[in-house]
Amino acid sequence: MQKLLAQIMKFGVVGVIATVIDFGIMNLLHYGLGLNILIANTSGFIISLIFNYLASMKYVFAHKEGMSRRREFIIFVVLSVIGLALNDGIVLTLNAGLGLEANIAKICATALVMVYNFVTRKIFLEGDETK
Repeated sequence: MQKLLAQIMKFGVVGVIATVIDFGIMNLLHYGLGLNILIANTSGFIISLIFNYLASMKYVFAHKEGMSRRREFIIFVVLSVIGLALNDGIVLTLNAGLGLEANIAKICATALVMVYNFVTRKIFLEGDETK
């Protein structure tokens, strides 16, 4: 149980940094450059995805024995694209559909997708030994 709690804490730290990157890019593109919310949100998500993969696989999840890094990355990207679709759908629904401010919509989406990310990465990417 202590290993799981430590792993969740590491996941949280990596997630906070990735979220800062994600929000920063989204706000820069949406509010700073006036780009559409979906373009801005997707761009932030993709840039933070790259950081998240590198940090998650180094500090949070143990490499699964017998799985190539290429396959690991592909699985990470596929799971993340599903997460992106969930993220975009939630942001669009809350922002355009319900009129919530973009950052509030993004916070809600991030919280929900974070749970999805941890569970799916643990199931599909983690080896026997957690970090």
